[in-house]
Amino acid sequence: MKNRILALVLSAFCLLLAACGQAGVGASAEASAPLPDGTYAAVFKTDSSMFHINEAYHDKALLTVKDGKMTIHITLPSKNTVNLFYGTAEKAQAAGAVLIEPTNDSVTYDDGMTEEVYGFDVPVPYLDEEFDCALIGTKGKWYDHKVSVSDPVPFVPEGEYTVDVTMTGGTGRASIESPAVLVSKNYTLWAEIVWSSTHYEYMLVDDVQYDRLDAEGNSVMRIPVVLDQDMTVSALTTAMSEPHLIEYTLHFDGASVKAK
Repeated sequence: MKNRILALVLSAFCLLLAACGQAGVGASAEASAPLPDGTYAAVFKTDSSMFHINEAYHDKALLTVKDGKMTIHITLPSKNTVNLFYGTAEKAQAAGAVLIEPTNDSVTYDDGMTEEVYGFDVPVPYLDEEFDCALIGTKGKWYDHKVSVSDPVPFVPEGEYTVDVTMTGGTGRASIESPAVLVSKNYTLWAEIVWSSTHYEYMLVDDVQYDRLDAEGNSVMRIPVVLDQDMTVSALTTAMSEPHLIEYTLHFDGASVKAK
């Protein structure tokens, strides 16, 4: 009798181990989303220069939250990646592994050129932390990678809008036009900053330089922006005896966004 009970316990334990092993085979994220259901533009980063978002999207991708689960759609630079897998390369090659199939994505670059590449819908278990995502290329070899998703903001459908903007800082001598033109493209919001001065040559946002667009008249720059957050930027002015980089704080009011 004791042997029979022991056998039943061992059998149940083996079934439990098998179930745990299969849990890593499928492509599903178990954690609940820290965001309300909806769509967001988010930053997608990887551990390799060989695996990254298409350059047209500036590390941005579309994050969808539905029924408390998160999935991010990433658009890659080419069709060289055949499949992805939510997990490690070892588990991707296990029996019953569920691979992430590609979608055909059409990308339009800044110069107007259009190209068809592969995109993938990747489950996201959590934000701001790395998780495993393996890939297989056209040569048939699996590679392990670590990826992360961060900085989600509500997605604004592609198009042209206007938005109220306020500016503080500097000497108070210069101002910018409000409302400003706001363009949503490839999951990034771009605002057209029109200065009251002709002397601004460029702006710095997160250490990236954005030069003036015009050759004459008041200075105009197009910069990436985030709604409803204070943004610290710098602008180079030549109005003084020598060029000065001046710091400002911009705030774009999300409630004021209107289709242009």
